Amino acid sequence: MLDIAAELHRWCEEGRDVAVATVVSVGGSAPRQPGAALAVDAEGTAIGSVSGGCVEGAVYELCQEALRTGETVRETFGYSDEDAFAVGLTCGGVIDVLISPAPAADRRLRPVLAAAASAAADGRTTALARIVDGPPELLGRALLVRPDGDWDGTLGGHPELDRTAAAEARALLDAGRTATVVIGAEGSRCGRPVTLLVESSVPPPRMIVFGAVDFASALVRIGKFLNYHVTVCDARPVFATAHRFPDADEVVVDWPHRYLEQTEVDARTVLCVLTHDAKFDVPLLERALRLPVAYVGAMGSARTHRDRLRRLREAGVGEPELARLRSPIGLDLGARTPEETALSIASEIVANRRGGSGTPLTGARTPIHHDTRTSSERMEPVA
Repeated sequence: MLDIAAELHRWCEEGRDVAVATVVSVGGSAPRQPGAALAVDAEGTAIGSVSGGCVEGAVYELCQEALRTGETVRETFGYSDEDAFAVGLTCGGVIDVLISPAPAADRRLRPVLAAAASAAADGRTTALARIVDGPPELLGRALLVRPDGDWDGTLGGHPELDRTAAAEARALLDAGRTATVVIGAEGSRCGRPVTLLVESSVPPPRMIVFGAVDFASALVRIGKFLNYHVTVCDARPVFATAHRFPDADEVVVDWPHRYLEQTEVDARTVLCVLTHDAKFDVPLLERALRLPVAYVGAMGSARTHRDRLRRLREAGVGEPELARLRSPIGLDLGARTPEETALSIASEIVANRRGGSGTPLTGARTPIHHDTRTSSERMEPVA
């Protein structure tokens, strides 16, 4: 639901009656992941998507029905090869969708959804936890959980249910992840199983581009397109200017290694070193490869890379750290222009993040959508 937070927040502020359909589990080659949402107001206006178009019409009608009846329902949509025009996912996947009415007069779910939409629209860190499978009377109930573990709303039922759900949601929020989790209806693992969908709203991940070169300008643009908070850093003030990088969120004039030591990074941060100048990139990479970030890539030819590895070894960087370095940076697309090179780099970042191989899908025996969850998460029932 948080993927439509800004528009949904505006609807709530305007006092519109709304129903929200949210993907709660997927199977096979489904086009959208858990948390993807479609909202419909009483006038029939729709925002968002749950399937990229495959079942939007049917889900739209279910939202309208939910507004009329006030009932929360869960529906499953899958592929049917018997009727090409049947409601289903032509991509062959299966999705479960939770449809929840939240009219303006509702005093149970509406305040929680409105607060969650407001927080996500403002970029505040919160988690929305909703019951997506369990006792019918609890279906759709929600909590808004903050980083300190406090929460608004209630899931109903046993007094310990809220406390346990908030603890589980906070753990996922700390990791900035959206996932399902199974707990007991009486808290902990006691009682009938209850499945929660926890959607984490966290600030955008960071992309830090070191080197104020032409390739950086193109990479900044594609980084913003991928919803990164993009910073450009270079020690040369004549090149590191907001005028040259109007799409960047920040342009910093500083030695790259010194800036990296002072700024905040996390497990979602990507570092792109485009300087290909030893006096800049060796001290920078010496520090970058020891940080718990998602991706470290460095531009340069194969010869430059070999020389860079030699210098890094001499600086005391170990083989496990060196194995993390993506260099020459990017996938082999035959790129020539700055824009093509930026696409090559972005493709490697996405493949690294999503577990992709970077190979052509034509004729490949690999899934289109990779499951990047841990083994314990895959074992959790989501239906």
